[in-house]
Amino acid sequence: MFKTSCKNQKGFTLIEIAIVLVIIGLLIGGVLKGQSMIQNARVKRLVTDVDGLRAAAISYQDRFRMLPGDENDPNSPPGDANNGNNNGQFNENTGWAMEDLHLAGLLSGNGTTLPTHAFGGTITLQYNNIGGSGNRNHIIATNIPAEVCQEIDTKYDDGVNNTGDIRGSAAYTAGTTIPNFAWRF
Repeated sequence: MFKTSCKNQKGFTLIEIAIVLVIIGLLIGGVLKGQSMIQNARVKRLVTDVDGLRAAAISYQDRFRMLPGDENDPNSPPGDANNGNNNGQFNENTGWAMEDLHLAGLLSGNGTTLPTHAFGGTITLQYNNIGGSGNRNHIIATNIPAEVCQEIDTKYDDGVNNTGDIRGSAAYTAGTTIPNFAWRF
């Protein structure tokens, strides 16, 4: 008969396995927390970008007494080739407002290039109807995740996509992208 001896067998103790599981749990928790921090930073960056564009447009209006893209004076700002009709509405050609802000030195960049935001879309100034608001001047960010729209709308307005001063062009359905997310100017 053969005798088996347990003295020479090697393996992990229950304590060693528990320590490894705790370490794995801490790593997973750290990764998830890091992703959450990155998402929060992107949301804050979007809000900051919108606030910056609003400030630039208000500064332009104070300086030239017309909205960017809506001015009808070829010298306001100097070098501007595109003119609006001074009707108090952002021009349909959204690039004209950006060009005016660039030429006035209120926004970095040049020409009619629209600024991009942290979620990959663009930010612009437009006169239109977003979320049933009726035609109004808006600052619009394009292609924002619905969860982000819901978060911003809840924090700064009423949390509903078709009421208030912040509106989405579609319902805030998780996992979808909102084509146009607008702040009333």
